[in-house]
Amino acid sequence: MEQAAADYARIERALHFLEANATRQPALAEAAQHLHLSPFHFQRLFRRWAGISPKRFLQIVTLELAKTRLDAQASLLDAAWDAGLSGPGRLHDLFVTLEAVTPGEFKAGGAGLEIRHGLHPTPFGPALLGVTERGVCHLSFVEPGREAAEREALQAAWPRARLVPAPKETGTLIERIFAREPSNEPLRVFAAGTNFQARVWQALLRIPAGRTATYRDLAGQMGQPAAARAVGQALARNRVAYLIPCHRVLAQMGVCGGYRWGPLRKKAMLAWERA
Repeated sequence: MEQAAADYARIERALHFLEANATRQPALAEAAQHLHLSPFHFQRLFRRWAGISPKRFLQIVTLELAKTRLDAQASLLDAAWDAGLSGPGRLHDLFVTLEAVTPGEFKAGGAGLEIRHGLHPTPFGPALLGVTERGVCHLSFVEPGREAAEREALQAAWPRARLVPAPKETGTLIERIFAREPSNEPLRVFAAGTNFQARVWQALLRIPAGRTATYRDLAGQMGQPAAARAVGQALARNRVAYLIPCHRVLAQMGVCGGYRWGPLRKKAMLAWERA
């Protein structure tokens, strides 16, 4: 796990370097030198963690602003959603079903619930996964040294639930979640939130992989165009990273904005999906 964290830290630095210098298209050797790695080692490590080559990531960053501006045209965004452009290539676009807790369950704080959990490497750094009989209830990315704090956050989100280590079970699920090929078996998410938050999370699942929308777009799709701020608050309450894809929402078109698990990780996810 220590090596995985160190490798992710290198890739995070690489993503920042490539993004900051995208307009001049730095060569592979220059990016590798920035990380004190050989070009061969850098290329292999980057592809393993980001899922694409450094050159392909640069191309995606260069085109990102143009793509997001196209997305800003509501008619095109509506057409993409209505046409179901998510396609079969990404697991969470077709095979994630979201079930929200009932108001009574929300108030009970997970009483009588068993949450099996495990910490695992992913293409975007170590992640803590929590799962119940009703589906995945927690997925968060973990910074080095923050493992205990993330487990405490999981317990705080479900204060009366019983946490049970189960790395074998959660390891199998992590492989499915980040697989390049889709599964024929639906993956269930069991999320705790208000009715409004659940509606926002449902709307997120309609955004095609690799595409983006703004808070205002999302509010409009829900029939509440004045609720953009409330949409942003609901995104901040999302405790199931990646599967509930809040990384696809921008503060305003062309501006990536904040992300609970880091803006560079958000950009890496979008690049991975677009590839």
